[in-house]
This record gives sequence, structure tokens and C-alpha cells, in this order.
Amino acid sequence: MSRSFQSFSAAFAIQRRVIWALLLREMLTRYGRHNIGFLWLFVEPMLFTLGVTTLWTLTKSAHGVDLPIVAFAVTGYSSVLLWRNMSARTIGAIKPNLSLMYHRQVKVMDVLLARLLLEAAGATISFVVLSLMFISLGWIVPPEDVLQVMGGWVVLAWFGMSLALLLSAWAEQSELVDKLWHPASYLLFPLSGAAFLVDILPPEAQRVVLFLPMVHCTEFIRQGYFGSKFHAHYDMPYAMLWCAGLTVIALAQLRKVSREVIPE
Repeated sequence: MSRSFQSFSAAFAIQRRVIWALLLREMLTRYGRHNIGFLWLFVEPMLFTLGVTTLWTLTKSAHGVDLPIVAFAVTGYSSVLLWRNMSARTIGAIKPNLSLMYHRQVKVMDVLLARLLLEAAGATISFVVLSLMFISLGWIVPPEDVLQVMGGWVVLAWFGMSLALLLSAWAEQSELVDKLWHPASYLLFPLSGAAFLVDILPPEAQRVVLFLPMVHCTEFIRQGYFGSKFHAHYDMPYAMLWCAGLTVIALAQLRKVSREVIPE
């Protein structure tokens, strides 16, 4: 075993322990030990998704194709929660944790990764539990291609993480980012593909919404769920190119921010 590999293994072990400790700290800080405690991690997004699903079902919302509204709502709103909550939780996360930076092993990236992994876990568990619950009740059928659903979910999580890292870095440099992102995230919700299928839109509108990478991921996930019932529009290499670009820019910005961080 080479010395470089041993050094990498030791560094990775330290990194893993640091992030795990930050995860536990974040769960205790956010959810505490009372009531159902850390179960709020996935119960909270479940309640949001259930509320939207119930509302759409009671109002018999039209989505343009013959698809079960429950499956449509679960795949759509769960996807929105995955990428939108990440940015909401990481913007402004550095300053409250400046005291942790006194520890040599704790970096800015560790604090952000802990929050991102927590949000990704909560949204994923919520999506899985709701899907299994509705399948057991007979309200939706099992996904036609589970691997495709998983692949689309991973790429969407990558997009959410890269976007959250970039916004977090920018937020440390300007307070306008925090103030502008919240209304922007609400404006992006109806354009994200959660409440519509690209196929029912006019060609001009399709070209516009397909500029957004999360639309491709949502369409890809829905095709894995019930692709035989509608025509999906997506270009996953395009979405992954967006993710890679955001990741590179985010890492560069975070490196700049990390140099300016002064522990309190």
C-alpha cells in the first residue's frame, strides 16, 4: 500500500467523522430530543407533500394527461423539495457556525455538506416512504423502472447541492442573495416541471422551460415512474453539464470565502 493512499485513507476517515459529528449536531440543534425528534427530518417534507397531494386530489387538478394525480403530485412536489430546501438551509449557514472553525479539521465545506446531506436524506426518505405507502394502498402502481427513478433523483440531488453551495458562497459576499433567492425559488416552482408535463405545453413554451435543468430531471424521474403513459422530454447530459458547471463555480467561490472566514 503506497504512502499516498494511506494519507488519503487517513484524511477520508477524518473527513467522514467530522461530517458525521456535524450531522448529529445539526439534527439535535434543529429537531431536539422532544416529541418525535429527528423523525421530523422526513416527516416534515412528507406532510408538505401530503398536503399538496390532498389539495390537488380534492380540487381534481388537471395536468393534461391520463395519469394518477397522486403519483403526479408525489413525483413533482418531492422533486421540488429536494433541490429547493437545500438552498434554503445552507444560505447563511456559515456565520452561525464560525465557532466550529476553531477546530482545525472543521472547514466551511464540512458545515455545508452536513446540512446538504441532511436535507437530501429527509427528502429521499419522504419520497420513498410516501411511494411505498401509496403503492400499498393501491393508489399508485410501482415504478416501471426503479433504476431510472434513482438515477434521476441522484442527478437532481447533485443539482440541488451544487446550486446550494454556490448560493451559500455568494450569500457570504452579499446580503442581496438571501433576499432575492426566496422570491426566486417561489417563482421557479411553477416552472420546475412539478405541476405540469412538458409534453402538454406549446412548442415555444417547451423550449423555454427546457432551459431549466431541474425540468429534465423531473421528466426523467416521471418517465421511470410511468413512462409508458406519456412522452417525456429531457436531455440528461444537458442537466449534468449544468450540475458540473455549477459545482466548479461553487467550489471556486467557496475556496475564496474560506480564506476570508475568521472564527469567532
